[in-house]
Amino acid sequence: MKTNRRKFISKALSGGIAASALPLVSINQGNENYRSPEELKARYDRLDKIIRQPVLKKELFKSPVIIESLELLRYEGSFLCIVRSKDGAEGISVGHSSLSTLFPIFLKNLQPFFIGQDARELDLILEKVYIYNFNFRLNGIALGLPLATIEFAILDMLGRIAGKPAGLLIGEIHNPDVAVYVATEFREKPLEEHFDLIRKAVAEYDAHALKVKVGYQFAGTKDIHYQGVPGKTEKLIPLLRKTYGDNMYLYADSNGYYNVSEAIRVGRLLEEYRYSYFEEPVMYDHFEEIKEVADALTIPVANGEQDQSFVHFRWSLANDGLDIVQPDIYYFGGMIRAMKVALMADAFGKTIIPHMSGGGLGFLYDYILVSVVPNAGAHHEFKGLDTNVKFECPTSSLKVVDGKIKVPTGPGMGVNIDPDFVSKHKAVRM
Repeated sequence: MKTNRRKFISKALSGGIAASALPLVSINQGNENYRSPEELKARYDRLDKIIRQPVLKKELFKSPVIIESLELLRYEGSFLCIVRSKDGAEGISVGHSSLSTLFPIFLKNLQPFFIGQDARELDLILEKVYIYNFNFRLNGIALGLPLATIEFAILDMLGRIAGKPAGLLIGEIHNPDVAVYVATEFREKPLEEHFDLIRKAVAEYDAHALKVKVGYQFAGTKDIHYQGVPGKTEKLIPLLRKTYGDNMYLYADSNGYYNVSEAIRVGRLLEEYRYSYFEEPVMYDHFEEIKEVADALTIPVANGEQDQSFVHFRWSLANDGLDIVQPDIYYFGGMIRAMKVALMADAFGKTIIPHMSGGGLGFLYDYILVSVVPNAGAHHEFKGLDTNVKFECPTSSLKVVDGKIKVPTGPGMGVNIDPDFVSKHKAVRM
């Protein structure tokens, strides 16, 4: 990678956790982007070793934890997953709203597979699910999202058995407080209205970082001819820096809107106005193009919220094709798999800033992961605390204070969901 890019990344991500290992040095001194076949093999071997290494601390549990039941419950738009062991231990998680369409995969494919399994073997169970059972016909979010819902409930149960936060089951505490950025959308609005909505969102929370959408693609519009507001991005980028000054961290996300040349053009404008990273500059699965953009810019390039495979991250990290990995812990199939991506990134001096999808307690699960990764970025996605889930958290207010949220330290996920709220839910049936 370019020397100036590496220096920029180090400066832009200050406040995050330092990586534990630096990238391997290219043996071709004449071309800093070149990696020999031997060097690439060594990098792939290093990443493969991380993928194979179990994450869950099985040694915390002296005897088997056999899963006796696994239920998916629903009340209006709310989903809960409850897991129980043969010894009477219980764990609960809040499901993603997309289970309204994906519940058959939960019930038909995943639920029966988990019954009778030893929860201490969660790493192996996840591997079996992805490699040997369903992945030939089911993949992506359709598999990852219901699987993550199950994993969260199991980690909650295991944490309560061990008397430890779920994070300590898969790592060590590096970030007891997580700094957040305010995530905004409003891409389809005219400039003045877009800017006003951003200001209101920032004013609502005590945060010191902001992520905005650039480009014109908007998934919510039904107008297939929608082309956005020409020139708005070029005005919005400097306007936000002028408004908030150098004390505000600014990030930009195009959700894959641009082609390579346009992404580089917009990326250079972001560099000029000191934005700290550029997310999904081109389509998320165009890995060679993402690398082309990253090699041309000094601003760090982020990608991965849509990725569902270790293979994708493996290629990008081995080939130095991005700077920040962003697995979504729901889409990617849970915390254990996302932790492996974090450790893969850490091996080559890269950063993780997980994507957070959905509402409910998604923000909580996301921050539990962030609390135990060794290479967390400076700020993490925040979509507000509004949720229809009724719960209490004895060890944290879960409010933004001076730009940060304290991660719960109680057992499991650290929250207690209101029994009356739970009782309103009924078992989902096929």
